[in-house]
Amino acid sequence: MAANSSGGMQDAPLDSSFASTDDLASDWYIYETMEPAVPQDDMFPSVIPDCDPTISPRLYHICMAPISLAVLLGLSLLVKRRRLHQSCWNGVPGLLSPANFLEEEGNRGLVAAVFGILFSSLCVLVLDTDPLPLITHSSQSSREYWKILALLYYPAFYYPLIACATVRHRASYLMGCLLSWCHCVVHIWQKVDCPQSPKIYRYYSTLSYIPIILGLVLLSLWYPALLIKSFTRQEETLDKEVPGTGYYKKYLKAVLSKRPQKGSSTKLEENLLSRVQTYLRSYIYAPEEGFRIPLKLILSITTAMIAVYQVALLLLVAVVPTIQIIRAGMTKDIVVLLVQFGLVPSESPAAPGDMEKELRTVKYYLWSLEVCYICSLVLCCLLTCAMLLRTLVMHRSNLKALYQGAVLDVFYKAHILRPSRQAIVCWMSFASFQTAFACLGLLIQQVIFFICSAGFTFLFVIPLQSGTNSYLFRIIQNMWPFWLTLVVAVIAQNLAAHYQFLEQHPLRKELTNRRALYIATYLLFPTNVLVGVLAGLWRMLISGLYNSIHFCQLDISLLNRGVETFDPGYHAYCHYLKIEVSQSHPVMKAFCLLLLQLARPEGPLGLQPSNMEEGIQLMQHKQVPPSRARFKQSRARWWLAYTLLNNPALTACRKTALCDPTANGTQLSTPEP
Repeated sequence: MAANSSGGMQDAPLDSSFASTDDLASDWYIYETMEPAVPQDDMFPSVIPDCDPTISPRLYHICMAPISLAVLLGLSLLVKRRRLHQSCWNGVPGLLSPANFLEEEGNRGLVAAVFGILFSSLCVLVLDTDPLPLITHSSQSSREYWKILALLYYPAFYYPLIACATVRHRASYLMGCLLSWCHCVVHIWQKVDCPQSPKIYRYYSTLSYIPIILGLVLLSLWYPALLIKSFTRQEETLDKEVPGTGYYKKYLKAVLSKRPQKGSSTKLEENLLSRVQTYLRSYIYAPEEGFRIPLKLILSITTAMIAVYQVALLLLVAVVPTIQIIRAGMTKDIVVLLVQFGLVPSESPAAPGDMEKELRTVKYYLWSLEVCYICSLVLCCLLTCAMLLRTLVMHRSNLKALYQGAVLDVFYKAHILRPSRQAIVCWMSFASFQTAFACLGLLIQQVIFFICSAGFTFLFVIPLQSGTNSYLFRIIQNMWPFWLTLVVAVIAQNLAAHYQFLEQHPLRKELTNRRALYIATYLLFPTNVLVGVLAGLWRMLISGLYNSIHFCQLDISLLNRGVETFDPGYHAYCHYLKIEVSQSHPVMKAFCLLLLQLARPEGPLGLQPSNMEEGIQLMQHKQVPPSRARFKQSRARWWLAYTLLNNPALTACRKTALCDPTANGTQLSTPEP
């Protein structure tokens, strides 16, 4: 009996343990949260099933890639071959040009839209498991090779969308309409059919395709407008019209119509409001009459803005939902660990109790962290966009200065504005550099501003709000004599320098009390070392903020003038300006166009006397026999041009020389009554 009773007693706890397994499992965590469970679909995006649209990306590319190739071959038949075998097939087919990047007129918005579509597609494929849509379920080892191939595939895939506009033919406009409509309808259909996806965030795929859809919608409206416009004009003018004619004439008229202002309109003293307004206007690009931003700059700014959107979207959906998931799944058990490590303040950390207050504190900390992250991201996006708009203003001022020959106003030393191998390479990669620098600049800004905002929030705002002393306040409280000594030393040096060591006269200032100055310099040397440490920290902070904010600006160098050539962004920008000014100078283009029009006055583009520039209208139309006086006048003008070309500094001195009637070898005759 005893044995049986003892055996029964030994078996009783075992049976009760098995019987109460559920109770132990429920009581495994000491502090069980009583909060309602959050739906798993809202917490974890991985539960979203894969959505297969009606028109899959693979089917879409399998159908559209041959169509795009056929359109390219068809458009090549409309392009005249200029040099190679012109006798074969009447000079066709030829090479299709995507855009006239060195011309100032044309379908600039259409070209910018296609470049935006191309860049957005490249942003999507970087994070896609199948970077090349024609090949699905690629392995991890071969995925990088498909990404490299996709870098060449997507430009060729969207090539007809931009080439249809450069052919300038009704058939090309019709093909552009059909292609843009097909692309636009398929992309909208795919996103309507599958708005959510498990990649990163449920709506990330749809949001990342917004620039692509907007660009395709713009093309779907632009090509029909070009097609309708082609029917309203004569067919011959589509081929014979010279691109850029209107802009170059407007620029030349704007330059010739400028008159020097009488008197000085600048004020010696401006109030604070006018200075603030002038500073704000420097960040706003306002179009000027007679000047147009080059196409390359428009492409660089467009793709940079899209890059800011794509990077900001990725930073937002990759971090904010994660913080929300952590905050929603926070339990008292994790709070106990945080309290034990001293990361969360508690009234009794040694014997934790209910932990409701600490749990609310942790959730408030996570919410503050989320707010800091979103605010810093918004601030970084605004600053990057402001810097990109500022760079447009700087581009215009630099181009106008180089058009006028003021090379030293743009570069710190003289440059020869002519093409070179390095200049051509930099001109080709300028828009790509601007886009990449905008992406990196936004990432660097987000890291710096998030750390600064989070540090300010958790070291100043939250302790002041909760009434507790943070570590920073404790350091300041314990070291207040040290900080007071540094402040007094700085103030004393400034007062002594103003009242004791500086003797002020009406027209000059001199040093005085030099012996006392030497003594104070020696005695304050250790104190100034500590002041220098604080100044060095401030310099590091300011230089980091300044360089991160202006990182996307290629028109300024982040290095000193002696080593600014080591800045690849500024180096590419300088060579880009050389190509633009040497190959697309508006005055040079206007002069060449006037010569071409004077050579063929019989066509529809012939220059009529009523349409000539003012200077050409004032020219004498009578045949004047050559004389010795005209020979001297021409020789004097050539010598003047040669002198000014080799001595640009003499240009400013010509204003007084123009008052002389014999300037430039010209003798003004007295008007007859």
